[in-house]
Amino acid sequence: MKQLPFVYHKKILVLGLAKSGTVAAELLHDLGAFVTVNDSKPFEQNENAQYLLTKGLTVICGSHPEDLLDEGFNLIVKNPGIPYTNSVVAEAIKRGIPVWTEVELAYRISDAPMIGITGSNGKTTTTTLIYEMLNHASKQPLIAGNIGTVASGVAEKATADNTIVMELSSFQLMGTEQLKPKISVLMNLYEAHLDYHKDYQEYTDAKFNITKMQDENDWFVYNAEQQLVQDYADKSQAQKVPFYVSKKTANGISADDQFVYWNGEQLFERSLIALRGKHNLENVLAATAVAILSDCSLESIKFVLQTFQGVRHRTQFVLESDGRKFYNDSKATNTLATKSALEGFTEPVVWIAGGVDRGHSFDQLIPYLPNVRALVHYGETAERLQKFGEENHIPFVKRVSNLEEATRLAVEVSEKGDIILLSPACASWDQYESFEIRGDEFIKVVESLTNN
Repeated sequence: MKQLPFVYHKKILVLGLAKSGTVAAELLHDLGAFVTVNDSKPFEQNENAQYLLTKGLTVICGSHPEDLLDEGFNLIVKNPGIPYTNSVVAEAIKRGIPVWTEVELAYRISDAPMIGITGSNGKTTTTTLIYEMLNHASKQPLIAGNIGTVASGVAEKATADNTIVMELSSFQLMGTEQLKPKISVLMNLYEAHLDYHKDYQEYTDAKFNITKMQDENDWFVYNAEQQLVQDYADKSQAQKVPFYVSKKTANGISADDQFVYWNGEQLFERSLIALRGKHNLENVLAATAVAILSDCSLESIKFVLQTFQGVRHRTQFVLESDGRKFYNDSKATNTLATKSALEGFTEPVVWIAGGVDRGHSFDQLIPYLPNVRALVHYGETAERLQKFGEENHIPFVKRVSNLEEATRLAVEVSEKGDIILLSPACASWDQYESFEIRGDEFIKVVESLTNN
C-alpha cells in the first residue's frame, strides 16, 4: 500500500458510513489523518460508528450539523449515495474543499494496476467475466467497487502482482480527481439516475471520468455503436479499442452472426458463448478485449465463455425442467433491462413482470413481444401491465397477487420448449426490500415446483 503524505496529520471528514465509509475512515486513520466521521443514523443504532469510536476517531451521528465544516477540514470523503445537493457537500465545494468518493482513495494507495468498468448496463456481468478470465489465466486478479467489495479495502491489501478489476458507478466516478485505470471500459450510456444527477449531461460526464485521466500508455475499451460513447472516446487520450456487436470490423473487437473477431481476425465461434442475448454479447466483447490486453490466453477466455452462466439475478439461468428453462432477471428494474432480456430469446417466452410503479412507459418493449405468449404479472403496476398486454395482443395476460402465484401460474400455462422469464421491468420495493431478495424468492419457488 502506498503512503499518502498529504493526508498525514490532516483533518479529514468522512461523510456517510455504510461499508465504504467505515473502511475509508479506518484506512485514513491508519495513514495518520485526523478523521471525523459524520453519519445521519443515530449513534445508538450505528454499529459502524460505535466501532470507529473505539478506534479513536471522532464520531458525529444523527444529523449533518450546519457548522460541521467550521472544523477546517482539508478533504472530504463521502459515501457515493450522498448527492452533491447535500448541504455539507455543496458548502464544501463552495469553500474549495476537495470531495472524493473512496474509489479515489483506493486508486491513490493501490500498488496494483486497475481495470475500471462503467456504463448504464452490463457493468457487473462484464466485471465478473473479466475477473474470471484473468483468474483462469492465473493473473491474480482482485474484484472490487460497485460490485459489492469496498475498493479501498481491496487496494490496501493488493500488491503489484495483483490486478484490481473494479466496477464503477457514476456516483463513485463523480468523486474522482486522479483515478487512472490501466484499462478502462465504457459499456453504454442511457438515461439513468436522473434523480441523483442534475441532468443527463452530468451523468454522462461522470461516466467519462473513467478515461479522463488516461494517457497513451493506457487502454480504453468502448461501445463504438453508440454515437455518444464514440464522442466521449474521441476525447480520450488512451489507446482505443472499440467493440461492435452487429458487424465484423478491421479494428477492435467485433462480431457477426457466426464469429467473434479481433482486429478483423477470427477468434472463436459465437456458438460457444453460454450467455444469451445481444446485451450479453456487448459484455462478452468488452471482457474479451480486456482479457487480450491483459495477456490472457485464448484458451482461458474460451473456457470462461463456455462455462459462465451469468451473474446472479441478471438473466441468470436457474434450471431446466420438463423441457422448460427458467431464467432469473430480477435485476431488471426498468424497461431497458427487460428489453435486453426479451431480445435475447428466440424461443416462446412466459414473462413474469411487475413491482413498483415508477410511471415509466412499457412501449419500448413492444418490438420484443412477438415471442411472448404469456404475461403473468403482479404488484403496483398490475393495471398498467394488464392493459399493456391486452393492447399488444399477448395471447395470455393474467394478474395475480405476488411472485409465488405468478411463478406457479407461469409454469401451468407454459409448454415444453418455453422460456419462463422473471424480468420485472419494475423495482421490487412494493413487496421486497431488494431485487436480490426478489430473485432469491423466484429461485426458491422454481426449485420447489420442479423438485430440484
